Amino acid sequence: MSAMTRWGSVCSLLALLVTLPVLVQSVGAEETGESPLVTIGDVRVRLSDHGPVVLLSAEGKTIPIFVDHTVAGSIQGALTGEKLSRPLSHDLMHTILEALGGRVVKTVITLKAGTYYGSLTVAFQGQEKVFDSRSSDSIALAIHFKAPILVDRTVLDAAGRTAPESKPQTL
Repeated sequence: MSAMTRWGSVCSLLALLVTLPVLVQSVGAEETGESPLVTIGDVRVRLSDHGPVVLLSAEGKTIPIFVDHTVAGSIQGALTGEKLSRPLSHDLMHTILEALGGRVVKTVITLKAGTYYGSLTVAFQGQEKVFDSRSSDSIALAIHFKAPILVDRTVLDAAGRTAPESKPQTL
């Protein structure tokens, strides 16, 4: 099932979200001639009818990216600062990179034929290298390093959905 068709089941989930103020910036679009990159201002992990979903939010829109349970746990732990008794793969990569003097400086999430991809930029010994990755791994490592998560404006416009306004509920 494609990311776009799964959106319908996430709409009710999004109605429950309280959107935080989002800082958005364009990055170097004028110089490259490409669509501007938008910085994601809020990342959340939620459960849906189709499993865990990472919600990337910017400019009042939310992009859902479905992930497996292990990656969802890793991202949630990085967001909350919660440490598990044993490190997950992203925790291990974070520890190794830091021990060797490397750091994630950003990730760019793209969408091709209904699949999200990540381009992870790592700085090491004065050089930056870009690595192809799964979007979920790229997001997890960016959060571990507090690095920006960027999406192309065309991805935000194509895949981002405005969360329906939630009605006040009485308990």
